[in-house]
Amino acid sequence: VQLQASGGGLVQAGGSLRLSCVASVSIFSLNPMVWYRQAPGKQRELVAGITSGGRTSYADSVKGRFTISRDVAKKTVYLQMDSLKPEDTAVYYCAADWSARAGRYWGPGTQVTVSS
Repeated sequence: VQLQASGGGLVQAGGSLRLSCVASVSIFSLNPMVWYRQAPGKQRELVAGITSGGRTSYADSVKGRFTISRDVAKKTVYLQMDSLKPEDTAVYYCAADWSARAGRYWGPGTQVTVSS
Protein backbone atom coordinates (compact mmCIF):
# COMPACT_ATOMS: atom_id res chain seq x y z
CA VAL A 1 0.00 0.00 0.00
CA GLN A 2 1.17 3.53 -0.75
CA LEU A 3 0.15 6.62 1.16
CA GLN A 4 0.73 10.13 -0.08
CA ALA A 5 0.25 13.07 2.24
CA SER A 6 -0.06 16.67 1.11
CA GLY A 7 -1.39 20.00 2.23
CA GLY A 8 1.29 21.23 4.57
CA GLY A 9 2.56 24.76 4.52
CA LEU A 10 3.21 27.93 6.45
CA VAL A 11 0.35 29.54 8.34
CA GLN A 12 0.00 32.13 11.05
CA ALA A 13 -1.16 31.20 14.51
CA GLY A 14 -4.92 30.92 14.61
CA GLY A 15 -5.08 29.86 11.00
CA SER A 16 -6.14 26.61 9.38
CA LEU A 17 -4.73 23.96 7.11
CA ARG A 18 -6.14 20.75 5.71
CA LEU A 19 -3.90 17.78 5.17
CA SER A 20 -4.81 15.01 2.77
CA CYS A 21 -3.64 11.41 2.64
CA VAL A 22 -4.41 9.47 -0.51
CA ALA A 23 -4.18 5.69 -0.33
CA SER A 24 -3.48 3.29 -3.18
CA VAL A 25 -6.04 0.80 -1.84
CA SER A 26 -9.56 0.96 -0.50
CA ILE A 27 -9.51 2.73 2.82
CA PHE A 28 -11.88 0.09 4.17
CA SER A 29 -8.85 -2.22 4.12
CA LEU A 30 -6.84 0.28 6.17
CA ASN A 31 -7.67 0.03 9.84
CA PRO A 32 -6.88 2.40 11.30
CA MET A 33 -5.60 5.31 9.28
CA VAL A 34 -3.73 7.72 11.49
CA TRP A 35 -1.84 10.98 11.48
CA TYR A 36 1.38 11.36 13.41
CA ARG A 37 3.60 14.37 13.80
CA GLN A 38 7.18 14.89 14.82
CA ALA A 39 8.70 18.20 15.77
CA PRO A 40 12.47 18.74 15.82
CA GLY A 41 13.99 17.24 18.93
CA LYS A 42 10.71 15.71 20.06
CA GLN A 43 9.22 12.26 20.00
CA ARG A 44 6.75 11.28 17.37
CA GLU A 45 3.18 11.93 18.51
CA LEU A 46 0.00 10.20 17.43
CA VAL A 47 -2.36 13.04 16.54
CA ALA A 48 -5.56 11.47 15.25
CA GLY A 49 -6.95 8.26 13.86
CA ILE A 50 -9.97 6.88 12.09
CA THR A 51 -11.02 3.24 11.91
CA SER A 52 -12.50 1.47 8.92
CA GLY A 53 -15.83 1.80 10.71
CA GLY A 54 -15.42 5.56 10.95
CA ARG A 55 -14.64 5.87 14.63
CA THR A 56 -12.29 8.73 15.36
CA SER A 57 -9.82 9.48 18.12
CA TYR A 58 -7.57 12.42 18.96
CA ALA A 59 -4.62 13.35 21.09
CA ASP A 60 -5.56 15.63 23.95
CA SER A 61 -3.28 18.29 22.52
CA VAL A 62 -5.43 18.67 19.39
CA LYS A 63 -8.88 17.71 20.60
CA GLY A 64 -11.42 20.35 19.65
CA ARG A 65 -9.11 21.90 17.06
CA PHE A 66 -8.34 19.09 14.64
CA THR A 67 -10.84 16.92 12.78
CA ILE A 68 -10.07 13.71 10.95
CA SER A 69 -12.44 12.62 8.19
CA ARG A 70 -12.47 10.53 5.07
CA ASP A 71 -13.78 10.31 1.52
CA VAL A 72 -14.11 6.64 0.68
CA ALA A 73 -14.58 7.19 -3.05
CA LYS A 74 -11.39 9.26 -3.22
CA LYS A 75 -9.48 6.86 -0.94
CA THR A 76 -8.52 9.89 1.06
CA VAL A 77 -8.32 10.76 4.71
CA TYR A 78 -8.18 14.38 5.76
CA LEU A 79 -6.89 16.20 8.80
CA GLN A 80 -8.56 19.57 9.19
CA MET A 81 -6.45 21.68 11.51
CA ASP A 82 -8.00 24.82 12.94
CA SER A 83 -6.85 27.30 15.56
CA LEU A 84 -3.29 26.33 14.83
CA LYS A 85 -0.61 27.11 17.37
CA PRO A 86 3.17 27.44 16.98
CA GLU A 87 3.52 24.21 18.93
CA ASP A 88 1.68 22.40 16.13
CA THR A 89 4.73 22.96 13.95
CA ALA A 90 6.01 19.55 12.87
CA VAL A 91 6.32 17.13 10.03
CA TYR A 92 3.00 15.33 9.72
CA TYR A 93 2.86 11.72 8.57
CA CYS A 94 -0.01 9.59 7.39
CA ALA A 95 0.13 5.92 8.34
CA ALA A 96 -2.15 2.90 8.26
CA ASP A 97 -2.46 -0.75 9.12
CA TRP A 98 -3.37 -2.80 6.05
CA SER A 99 -5.57 -5.87 6.34
CA ALA A 100 -3.70 -7.71 3.56
CA ARG A 101 -0.29 -7.61 5.21
CA ALA A 102 0.88 -7.05 8.75
CA GLY A 103 2.67 -3.89 9.70
CA ARG A 104 2.11 -0.16 9.73
CA TYR A 105 2.58 1.57 6.42
CA TRP A 106 3.86 5.11 6.22
CA GLY A 107 3.72 7.88 3.71
CA PRO A 108 6.26 10.67 3.31
CA GLY A 109 5.74 13.56 5.66
CA THR A 110 4.41 17.01 4.96
CA GLN A 111 5.77 20.02 6.81
CA VAL A 112 3.43 22.24 8.80
CA THR A 113 4.86 25.46 10.15
CA VAL A 114 2.83 27.79 12.35
CA SER A 115 4.28 31.23 12.91
CA SER A 116 3.50 33.30 15.98
